[in-house]
Amino acid sequence: MARLRVGIIGTGRKKERPDIEGFFMAYTHARGYCAMTDRCDLVACADIVPEHARAFAAAFGIDADGVFTDYHVMLRQAKLDMVSICTWPHLHASMTIDCAMAGVRAVHCEKPMAMTWAAARLMAQECARRNVQLTFNHMRRFGKPFTLARDLLDAGAIGDLERIELGFPGDVYDIGSHWIDLCGMFVGEQPATWVIGQIDYRSERRVFGMPSEGQALAHWQYGNGISATLVSGFGQGTAGFWHRLVGGAGTIEIGLPDEHALRLRRDGAPSETVNTQGETVHGTTDPDDSGYHERAVADAVDALLTGRESEVSARRALNVTEIVFAIYESSRRRGRVDLPLTIDDHPLVSMIESGDLSPSTSSA
Repeated sequence: MARLRVGIIGTGRKKERPDIEGFFMAYTHARGYCAMTDRCDLVACADIVPEHARAFAAAFGIDADGVFTDYHVMLRQAKLDMVSICTWPHLHASMTIDCAMAGVRAVHCEKPMAMTWAAARLMAQECARRNVQLTFNHMRRFGKPFTLARDLLDAGAIGDLERIELGFPGDVYDIGSHWIDLCGMFVGEQPATWVIGQIDYRSERRVFGMPSEGQALAHWQYGNGISATLVSGFGQGTAGFWHRLVGGAGTIEIGLPDEHALRLRRDGAPSETVNTQGETVHGTTDPDDSGYHERAVADAVDALLTGRESEVSARRALNVTEIVFAIYESSRRRGRVDLPLTIDDHPLVSMIESGDLSPSTSSA
């Protein structure tokens, strides 16, 4: 079987320490492709900064004729089967659609999906129209704290799941996309039916070029009746965990302050710490392990080659993104939002641009 020809858009600059200006995600994607020597050849990369592209190429053995500063040229010349997009969110939709129109078979994109709800829907629509597999790097789905929690749920360890509680630092749009995505995994990939939320934007803050709130509260319900409650940003420490899965016969807690990644509490029994084999809510501690990002790349490749739905498919990402934008829309409306979501914009950005919301405003 011929190996997939892979290219990466947006190599970035590999800094000593990642931050909200960049996490050099292209390097983690590349490690995933390079680990599958029987399935993939990483043959091209593109970045608007030539030295960044050349440094990336040198790190992964890409020939000089596979190095580009214009991704459009790369798409025309490199004859790619699969492309990873590792740029900031406002570029995701246009780049994804360009890849689909160029004839690639699959796009693996960084999260969040896109800058607006309309753009997120459009990129998924255009890939589906052209039979292009579209996946997003919600890589925590492959970590043992989360997969073992799902296994415990499936085994009935806490009875029927009734609700999910989650708390995390950071914003809903970027950081929240990971944690809300995991809720989707726990509820069987159900879409939500309604969302109510509130945000606070008293201090100006940007993450990957996008405005982000400093604090949020939200509550929503899935189609199967399971509900979720979110606390994020300032004050999220009151939750004391990243996820708490509450069932009819106990609870499962993921990501605890005492550094235990997973704990099971069955009604009427002492709590049990579950061995996650050195894996945390953020990644692996074993330097020889492939890591969550690489596992996500491997799953996307395998899904393409076997014809199954990827664990990180666009369908699942749309479920997450709808909830994210509905939280902001609920804050704009000051009321519950019933789904499906019918807006096109990013409500937070729109409120800022219209003057309805500014850093001096105490809440949206």
